[in-house]
Amino acid sequence: MTTLVNCPTCSTKVVWSEASPFRPFCSERCKQIDLGAWAEEKYTIPAVNLPEDQNMDIPEQLD
Repeated sequence: MTTLVNCPTCSTKVVWSEASPFRPFCSERCKQIDLGAWAEEKYTIPAVNLPEDQNMDIPEQLD
């Protein structure tokens, strides 16, 4: 069975196999576009904000 995925950059169908060296991207160009987007901070990973009252005490250095 052949698995097809969409290129995250341009949505072209890509065969998921060893024959596709840039998978999940369709080409080196799409791979570089995605890398550039990360470098420009266009993608973000949401952070979890702890409530203010749950401060973590950092122990002082042990001697």
